[in-house]
Amino acid sequence: MAIEKILMPQLGESVTEGTIERWLVQVGDEVKKYDPIAEVTTDKVNSEVPSSFTGRIKELVASEGDTLAVGEVMCLIETVDQPAAGVDEPAASAGADAAAKDAEANDEKPMKRRYSPAVLRLSQEHHIDLEKVEGTGKGGRITRKDLLKLIESGTAPKKADEPAASETAAAPSAPKSAPVTPAVHEARAAKEEAPKPAAVQAAPGDVEIPVTPVRRAIAANMVRSKHEAPHAWTMVEVDVTDLVAYRNKIKEEFKRKEGFSLTFLPFFIKATVEALREFPRMNSTWAGDKIIEKKDINISIAVATDDALYVPVIKHADELSIKGLAKSVAELAAKVRSGRLTADDVQGGTFTVNNTGSFGSIMSQPIINYPQAAILSVESIVKRPVVLEGGMIAVRDMVNLCLSIDHRVLDGLIAGRFLARIKEILENMSEKNTSIY
Repeated sequence: MAIEKILMPQLGESVTEGTIERWLVQVGDEVKKYDPIAEVTTDKVNSEVPSSFTGRIKELVASEGDTLAVGEVMCLIETVDQPAAGVDEPAASAGADAAAKDAEANDEKPMKRRYSPAVLRLSQEHHIDLEKVEGTGKGGRITRKDLLKLIESGTAPKKADEPAASETAAAPSAPKSAPVTPAVHEARAAKEEAPKPAAVQAAPGDVEIPVTPVRRAIAANMVRSKHEAPHAWTMVEVDVTDLVAYRNKIKEEFKRKEGFSLTFLPFFIKATVEALREFPRMNSTWAGDKIIEKKDINISIAVATDDALYVPVIKHADELSIKGLAKSVAELAAKVRSGRLTADDVQGGTFTVNNTGSFGSIMSQPIINYPQAAILSVESIVKRPVVLEGGMIAVRDMVNLCLSIDHRVLDGLIAGRFLARIKEILENMSEKNTSIY
């Protein structure tokens, strides 16, 4: 027998950590390979993690509610694999016992000073003294989530001076800082004397709502997006009078024939994917030393539940008709609301279309779905008086399209042309020009 480690898997593109919602096994349980052993929550999906081995659960390294980085140890399992040929059974057993003791010894070692590259980068960018940070990871390890929480609250402990060389020997080399002038010393002293923001306290009568793992994961991803991607925003208004008339005319017959509703969202997704084909830079991601234009057009859509927001993906959306898009939207929404969303359903998104208009919103500034380069919000369709050519005033069905972009990847020129093309496509959608099949 041997002791094997089961690690936190990567349950979605850009997912860096997961929270153990519930263990499905206990120490001593016998499991087979691919049997589910835990329910794990990320900002994108709730998923069951299967066992990588057949054997007996020896130790649950993490507890329910713990958040682990991808690749960290979840539990230890004693496998039932046969010893290799020529190895005595007692010797194999002794080797397994030694491996188990080594694994246990390693897990018991303090991990506070074992910093990940993300933690080191954040601490350097915000001049955080890691020695003064209490880690919530295994063995006291400081996680990226710990630092983001401190940065957001404004209570991150600052370094008084540059750290000694011995303390940064394991860290990536950083550029030399400028000379410390008297003015800098005064600024630092004033900053140190400034009162720290007090912790938020509940007043009598306030209701305290526990933060669920899903909500915590969403919050961490939103902070990451705003922290790493410089957001820019623009908007265009579109006259969809002909589109509204066309959809309203066929929606009842469509539902009787197909068995699901024809909403406005598939029309907007169709216009978006056609524009993405013409402007592939919008379908990109920032990769540090390069920009990657994605070949596939996979549209992420936002689906809300009472307590969370999920972003499932329509794969190869540019290959689907309006009817095909409507079916995908209906199926993914049903999966979210019934708790049947899988890890595959949320992976691979390249561009997000957010239907904020379903809540009556007429203008919003969406946060980019990291690591994508842009997100489009479709607002509510409202009737407004509009001045037409020739100076005539008419009541028209108007909608605002709001676009947020990663300014590292995209500039205002391409964003403006992209929105203008979507506007042109939508304003020409009608019974005469548009087929839903």
